[in-house]
Amino acid sequence: MATIKNKNILLLTPFFTPNIGGVESHLDDLVNKLDQLNYKVFVHTYSPITTPNVKWKSNENIGKNIKIKRYYWFGKELFHKIEKYPFFDFVYLTPYLFLRTFFWMIFNSQKIDVIHAQGLNASLAGFALKLIFHKKLITSIHAIYETKPNSTTAKLMANILNKSDHILSLSKASEKELLSFGVEPKKLHVYKYWIQTKNFYPLNKTETRKQFKIDNKFTVIFVGRLIRKKGVRVLIKVAQNLPKINFIFIGTGPESNYLLEQKKYSNINYFGRIANNQLLSYYNLADLFCIPSLYEEGFGRVVMEAVACGLPVVGSNKGGIKEALDESVSILTKPTFINLKNNINKLSKDLKLYKKIQNNTIIFAQKNFSDKNISLITKYY
Repeated sequence: MATIKNKNILLLTPFFTPNIGGVESHLDDLVNKLDQLNYKVFVHTYSPITTPNVKWKSNENIGKNIKIKRYYWFGKELFHKIEKYPFFDFVYLTPYLFLRTFFWMIFNSQKIDVIHAQGLNASLAGFALKLIFHKKLITSIHAIYETKPNSTTAKLMANILNKSDHILSLSKASEKELLSFGVEPKKLHVYKYWIQTKNFYPLNKTETRKQFKIDNKFTVIFVGRLIRKKGVRVLIKVAQNLPKINFIFIGTGPESNYLLEQKKYSNINYFGRIANNQLLSYYNLADLFCIPSLYEEGFGRVVMEAVACGLPVVGSNKGGIKEALDESVSILTKPTFINLKNNINKLSKDLKLYKKIQNNTIIFAQKNFSDKNISLITKYY
């Protein structure tokens, strides 16, 4: 029998490692798994534009089949300021990435079978490349946009996405929103993130805390972008009102300075930016993970990593979070100060309830977060 050759993928994304974020971590896992499956992947992206002061390479080869091209782009915190404004967001992210990739495709289009665009801006650039070079286009959506269905913005988004051959939505909540915009149902499919469970697992908490000089008492951890809509200030207020519980914050963003001002609270620990491949020890400093997002999260990848490390989750019931988890491993509610405070406090005191939830975490992660989920993507290649 003839061997079927795996297709060559152009992965188009404004955000990629060493930029730090949930999407970036997912794309790391995606390209590494594609490499293992013997796909050839050409990543075209920007230099880190929301994670400042990290080293990056313009050209990088990883594994056997992954080639990355990063184009220098300016920004630092600019993206966080303009992401609410679709036109400026488009102007900032789309034209330059398209132009650089277009010139590369002039000489290399024969190497590419499928364009896989990550997000709406990359999808628009991908559509132009599809028209010019006659390639199949797949778009993955990583967010819930919270846009009114009948708005001009929603109609424009649907028009852009409908130019793709397939649109992959990371949750049913996202799928529902995109359908309300007018995205064609026959093109829309739901996929799921996954994590490398071999990289996230329980460690000895006492020893890990000793190593990091953290008090050996009940500890809550937050990992994510430090922006208002992630609920950072709400969780800080919770920490201020629960002085007997340790709180750990990891991430960077506009709220970093506000966190640094909390030094007078001995139970608030801020570790700054930590790369995803170094998070294992930090998760294992904690007993509980909190995701206090005030907006409709696309999925909440960090909750998967936390659960795989044996941490129950308290947090927001918004967006795709409630699809990633269930009541066996989490308590999800409206992300108010009172709700977060009461649920964290309850689990810190009710050790029987805590242990009941905690005992489910590892099995839940192994069942739901394995890299078999990549099949929900590759079947559309």
